[in-house]
Amino acid sequence: MDPMAAAFDALADDYDDVHHDAVARALTEAVRPAPDALVADVACGTGAVALVLARTRPATAAPVLAVDLSPAMVARGRERGAGLPVDWRVGDAVPLPVPDASLDAILCASSLHFLGAAALADWRRALRPGGRVGFTLPPAAHFRPSGTFAALVAEDLPLPRTPADAVTLAHAAGFTDATATLVDTGTRPTIVTTTVRP
Repeated sequence: MDPMAAAFDALADDYDDVHHDAVARALTEAVRPAPDALVADVACGTGAVALVLARTRPATAAPVLAVDLSPAMVARGRERGAGLPVDWRVGDAVPLPVPDASLDAILCASSLHFLGAAALADWRRALRPGGRVGFTLPPAAHFRPSGTFAALVAEDLPLPRTPADAVTLAHAAGFTDATATLVDTGTRPTIVTTTVRP
């Protein structure tokens, strides 16, 4: 099994849903995709973002796409979201399993620092022009991975020290109109960034 998938499988039973649910609420409030938008929750974990979005979707809307490498995380997400319109998929988050220019919004909570710069390039491919991206990253001063997770952090994507650094990261990846805010979720801070595919 892939080392990343194995590491997150091992966390699935004791995943910090309280923190990740708070991050998901902050991220979805920042991006505010339309209720019927075609949306992907990238590296979804137990589906915190997908579940927030799915609860507001009309019956005619397509399900939220929720993709994660960890089968155990996706299984927990399915349990948490039983009956909600979510298309759960186990697989690589990069590249997303969607056609070019097909999505209205992509959200990625607490995972971009594991996916690396390739994710940003793939999001530009997958989004229609004018589509929105929202991602969260831990501030560099507050991120102390240990053990297996330290080795899994992407080396090509520096963590932001400040919200301004996150804006610079988005613009350097070819996105426009980026904004970023430091949010206290009640357990640890996170930088919430939104940006637009030109």
